[in-house]
Amino acid sequence: MCASLVNSSCIKLLRYCPVFLPPVPTTLLLLTRSRSPRTLLLGCFTEKNSNTVSPSNTSPFASFARSSTSGGRGRGMEKRNDRERSRGRGGGSGKDKIDALGRLLTRILRHMATELNLNMRSDGYVKVQDLLNLNMQTFANIPLRSHTIDDIKEAVRRDNKQRFSLLEENGELLIRANQGHTLTTVESESLLKPILSPEEVPVCIHGTYSRNLESILKIGLKRMKRLHVHFSCGLPADGEVISGMRRDVNTLIFLDVRKALEEGMKLYISENRVILTEGFDGVVPVKYFEKIESWPDRKSIPFEHRSNE
Repeated sequence: MCASLVNSSCIKLLRYCPVFLPPVPTTLLLLTRSRSPRTLLLGCFTEKNSNTVSPSNTSPFASFARSSTSGGRGRGMEKRNDRERSRGRGGGSGKDKIDALGRLLTRILRHMATELNLNMRSDGYVKVQDLLNLNMQTFANIPLRSHTIDDIKEAVRRDNKQRFSLLEENGELLIRANQGHTLTTVESESLLKPILSPEEVPVCIHGTYSRNLESILKIGLKRMKRLHVHFSCGLPADGEVISGMRRDVNTLIFLDVRKALEEGMKLYISENRVILTEGFDGVVPVKYFEKIESWPDRKSIPFEHRSNE
């Protein structure tokens, strides 16, 4: 080999003079040009399985190698930070553990039971033990399997909108979401109580936002991906109203319950007193709107009744 040794980690190569190195599968070779246009610096480092640093890591390329291999850890840190942000404040407390469990139960029982192969009845009930056997984590990153039946009961008790019902049958505990389903396994007649007269629900209100009103007045209230259009049995400020309407709505649509029932619309009420309907083909037409008001000032919003729909 025609070469002159410069130092322990680099070789000055003469022009057109080949250098033959034995193959070293575990060694990364890095080349860069020195200040002299005719000189190449050859550096190498070898990663060890132990914590011992190879002497070759003292080369100018060692820092480059360490920084380049840290990219995976950086992405992992971003994912971990995202997970921690999703937990909310105080993710380690017992209260947040139960709250996170309740949020996952809502998602599973309303939307995911079929894809998770849960045996859901037409009235929406599934076995609690089947839920606890699922290989899933709550929003607090706690495995569902580590929760107990008592945890499930506590999540149901704490839910301020009373989204769940529990049923003990043949020595087994079952749970369901009271409303809000997108799962077609659930049948309205099995899940809900039919409303047969307008006297049962003196007030029936759908809460929405003024930005949606133009579209609603064109096509009516659509159930979207859910099985039903949701109505509340009272105003947002009423203490008894716990579900069926968001607290921050600014537009109220009152349903003419008598007219809807007389013309064949099926109305139901859930265990947590949410009024629900499939409408006609998933839509509640504008002609069944009794009145529309802004909220909270309750000013009347004029609209055209389309009685010919």
